[in-house]
Amino acid sequence: MCTSCHSHSHHHSNHNHSNNKIFFIKTILAILLLITAILCPLSTVAKIVLYLSAYLISALNILKDALKSILKGLVFDENFLMSLATICALIIGEYPEAVMVALLYQIGEFLQEKAVSKSKNSITKLIDLRQDSANILKDDKIETIDAKKVKINDIIVVKKGEKIPLDGVIIDGCADIDTSSLTGESMPKYSTKGDSVLSGTILTDGFLKIKVEREFNNSTASKVLRLIEESSNKKAQAEKFITKFAKLYTPVVVLLAIFLVIIPCVFYSGDFNLWFKRALTFLVISCPCALVISIPLGFFAGIGKASKSGILIKGSEYIEKLTKISAFVFDKTGTLTKGSFSIEKVVSLSNKKEEEILELISKIESFSNHPIAKAFKELSKNLNLNNVSDINEVSGNGICAKIDNKTYFVGRKSFILSKNITLPDTNEEAKTIYLADDKSILGYITLSDELKDNAPGAIKKLKQYCNNIIILSGDNENAVKKTAKELNIDKFYYSLLPQDKLSILENIIKNKKNNNIVYTGDGINDAPSLKISDIGIAIGKYKTDSAIEASDVVIMNDNLLKIPQAVKISKDTMRIVKENIIFSIFVKILFLILGAIGFIGIQGAVFADVGVTLIAVLNSLRILK
Repeated sequence: MCTSCHSHSHHHSNHNHSNNKIFFIKTILAILLLITAILCPLSTVAKIVLYLSAYLISALNILKDALKSILKGLVFDENFLMSLATICALIIGEYPEAVMVALLYQIGEFLQEKAVSKSKNSITKLIDLRQDSANILKDDKIETIDAKKVKINDIIVVKKGEKIPLDGVIIDGCADIDTSSLTGESMPKYSTKGDSVLSGTILTDGFLKIKVEREFNNSTASKVLRLIEESSNKKAQAEKFITKFAKLYTPVVVLLAIFLVIIPCVFYSGDFNLWFKRALTFLVISCPCALVISIPLGFFAGIGKASKSGILIKGSEYIEKLTKISAFVFDKTGTLTKGSFSIEKVVSLSNKKEEEILELISKIESFSNHPIAKAFKELSKNLNLNNVSDINEVSGNGICAKIDNKTYFVGRKSFILSKNITLPDTNEEAKTIYLADDKSILGYITLSDELKDNAPGAIKKLKQYCNNIIILSGDNENAVKKTAKELNIDKFYYSLLPQDKLSILENIIKNKKNNNIVYTGDGINDAPSLKISDIGIAIGKYKTDSAIEASDVVIMNDNLLKIPQAVKISKDTMRIVKENIIFSIFVKILFLILGAIGFIGIQGAVFADVGVTLIAVLNSLRILK
């Protein structure tokens, strides 16, 4: 896949340009030699020399490619079929035929290549994210340098209409930023001092000074493009089928062509030349170009369309898997809900004031990366954290720490109980965080987490594709029940630790019929679950690098509606890929029969091949519409 930097594409276009020129010169030369040989009154030897020259000019590439394949042990490919057909034509003295086949085949290949590279470019343009140069601020002067040379902590300047070249933090200015290239969101996002900005997004107006946080190769835009490039290596069954099909198909065709000569000539004393020509036509028609070209292109178009919408699908196999789903499994916090908790109420169960309870919890929680801890981040900004020591976090359970050398425990019910501290019965619906010292309970805080705005709509749409929707959450029973009820989901599991989540998911996967399990999470502790599911989807404001690595689909923004959209794009893509397979094979068989009974000649055969391929390529591009 050619999603590389502009400098590369520039070099690429020059290279293509010279290729086009060589192709035209060779083609015209071969045609002139052919016409001269046919029309001019020359000796037989002179004619043969002209024919052979024309043949070599037009067929040299085909012969070279066939030889390369044979040396690699891939005997049967289209170059082999063409070489075989044209060499046989030369042997029986059908010189004009041999030259015509080679010429038409080369022209056909050229047209196909043009169509395919045009299609690929239109797809790659959709996701043209990288900005190769950066305006760097040095000693109050702005100079434009290669973005690869910018280092972390350099200051860059981005003006209205420019693309942000590297990830960083705004240190001055404010702007509306169009993030649609990454997230598919059409609304520009207003950003100002202190906000993080991502490479590949565009300033619709305003002016920013940005302190660079990631180098070019690690920037978001580069990562996204790398993911898309790698996606073409993960092949779908349909693509693998084509490779296998071609391996099996070519030898069968060659055998049939041989029988097409032997049977009529040996058993029915047919005219050898007539049947030999038909066999050659048969070989030429049999080229499986349309399949070999249009199917990978179809998947590529599907991946391109998805990334345009802010959905990164990491390979065509996942497009195929997304069309057959037996369950959608969701993490709750940060995936279905906003994951940004707000403090509902503070309750003291001791002689400490409510403010003190809040302050102690905030201090301890500020050392955790759990989504819940983020609710306290703002509060802890103004607190003195120097007196907090010996912090020990038990993943998904709680934290133990010392403040002024006194031990405190902050966490969920089970965590506090495991420290042999008795809890009074609290009838709290919401998520509750308890604070205790080493002797007794001091108080608690309840937090609320709202549903994401688009969660109900997304779940409703997903139910059209698969009715089996499950929530796996570390949250308490009441909180999970509430979410499940609001979303109309019947199956849910609560109070799970990361390892419980994993074992339940493993069970779901073991008991599935034959379709795929999709797991969606934001990856705070979902990376293993994302990895073991058939399709892992990473989503959420806080999705971590490990989640992006572990998942098969990444939703670039926080929009749950992108999941049904990903399923729809996959279904459309697979439908068109199947259309191409059926159409190509049907037309092939029809023309093979017509060729065998002598209804079409070799020229018709080549046109049939190119025509079918071009139609299949155009059909693949419907995916983008």
